[in-house]
Amino acid sequence: MEQDIISKKELLELTGLSYGQLYRWKRKNLIPEDWFIRKSTFTGQETFFPKHKILARIDKIKHMKDDLSLDELADLLSPHPTEISLWKQELIDRNIVSKMSLDFYIQRTGDSDIFPFDRILHMHILEKLLQTGEMSLDEGTMLVQVLNDHYSQLQNGGGQLIFIRKMGVSTFLLSSAPGDVFFESGVKVVTRLNIAACIEELKMKMG
Repeated sequence: MEQDIISKKELLELTGLSYGQLYRWKRKNLIPEDWFIRKSTFTGQETFFPKHKILARIDKIKHMKDDLSLDELADLLSPHPTEISLWKQELIDRNIVSKMSLDFYIQRTGDSDIFPFDRILHMHILEKLLQTGEMSLDEGTMLVQVLNDHYSQLQNGGGQLIFIRKMGVSTFLLSSAPGDVFFESGVKVVTRLNIAACIEELKMKMG
């Protein structure tokens, strides 16, 4: 299934952005290069964008650009994992993850006084899925295992996490590309998470 896209002309009309502003934001890495999709049309080559992603990103930039410089925004919106590490107590004091998720994660991976960004991200994803009420604690253990074993193989924090279930049997998949994945009949997709979006969400929480 092809993703919903919007042409550059429609985008500029809908958002009120100028051509120059759009490409300035691109140069500042506020809008990823791979969102600029070149397609052949009856008028020649035209540029399109993934509609929901680009509209959400532009709305976010507009709301935050008065408080942050474009460089600060670029750092915040970048999908690349950062070098940030936080003390364990900081995670609780700043409400970045709940004590329940922290304790659950530590019991399965080992304790530490300081946690790097990747491990904080794993806790953040764990907490998101536990909060939905659709993931059991046993499945939470499987999730932590998959993230610990394979997250480092994803390129630049991209890709997606897919949680599926069939006849009561659960599986977690980590895909390095955010494209469509198709399953046999009877497989229920419980949750599909965009890893870059989770990173962005976490960085917002970390301030």
